[in-house]
Amino acid sequence: MSIKNCIFRIAAISTLVLITGVFAKNIKSAQTGFQFLSIPADARSAAMAEAVTSLEMNSRSLFSNPSCMGFMEKTVDISLSQNTWIAGIVHNNLSMSFSPFGGRWGTAGVAYRGINYGDIQGSAVSSANPNGYILTDIMTPTANSIGLSYAKKLNDRFAVGGQVSKVNMNYGEMIISASETGDSTSTVSYSSSPIALDFGTIYKMGIESLQFGMSIRNFSDEVKYENEGFQLPLAFTLGISADVLDFTPLKKIHSLMVSIDATHYRERPEQIKIGLEYTLMNFIALRCGYVNNSDENAFSFGAGVSKFGFGFDYAYVPFKSFDTIQMITLRFEF
Repeated sequence: MSIKNCIFRIAAISTLVLITGVFAKNIKSAQTGFQFLSIPADARSAAMAEAVTSLEMNSRSLFSNPSCMGFMEKTVDISLSQNTWIAGIVHNNLSMSFSPFGGRWGTAGVAYRGINYGDIQGSAVSSANPNGYILTDIMTPTANSIGLSYAKKLNDRFAVGGQVSKVNMNYGEMIISASETGDSTSTVSYSSSPIALDFGTIYKMGIESLQFGMSIRNFSDEVKYENEGFQLPLAFTLGISADVLDFTPLKKIHSLMVSIDATHYRERPEQIKIGLEYTLMNFIALRCGYVNNSDENAFSFGAGVSKFGFGFDYAYVPFKSFDTIQMITLRFEF
């Protein structure tokens, strides 16, 4: 069986499974931890509702589908992003990729996520206090991940890629019980550093810009705190994208990319994500996205500019019950 026929069969079966799950009344919640790994890591992805599994985004592909990095045309790509998340939580993300000799030996990359949760007032149960608790020290929880990746273009149409990440979540030392005066305390430290694996493929159909992508993200062993075990937010995604202006005279200076992802999650209902990106003269881009099965953020918006190897992207994601999310990304390639 040829690679092309094999991919089409896998895509057809997987799409059927995903669509069945999307429209099923399947409630899943609180089954995973390390949720910062599920947050968009760059502004283009956030603006397009994360429907980027089949889009080539150089080093930024490390946060969605590492195989897309295999088609990188430049030698070096660097991306810096900051995301002001819910409750003042700040996400800082960095990705770098290196493709020497035109990608003949493949493309290597590194991706980093760092989360600043800010200061949190601690408290502890205290039977001696009329209120049943006392205030304790200020806690400063931290979370981060760093991953090494490799992608290889096997031919002009097909590429594969993977990433191995070390993920860390440290809640610090917590006082779980104390006397009113604090003379007698019981403390426990919560910290864990599991290994996460990502894998993906991308296939160019040979019909203009039409291409198909698949990714599996955050595969890991079980993590346990106290008596409760959980895994990282595993996600399996199929995506397809194309420039709908391919067969029109407008193609020379205009582009209208349509990207659709179907994602199966371990901890929440399946989702269909749709992203649109209009680009004028490969310089300025306007973006929007929609995701179904979301209680908070159905729509997203953004824009970007690119010139002389430098790029800037911005994303705006309104939430119903929380503050609006904003993200910026700086890109360099040479």
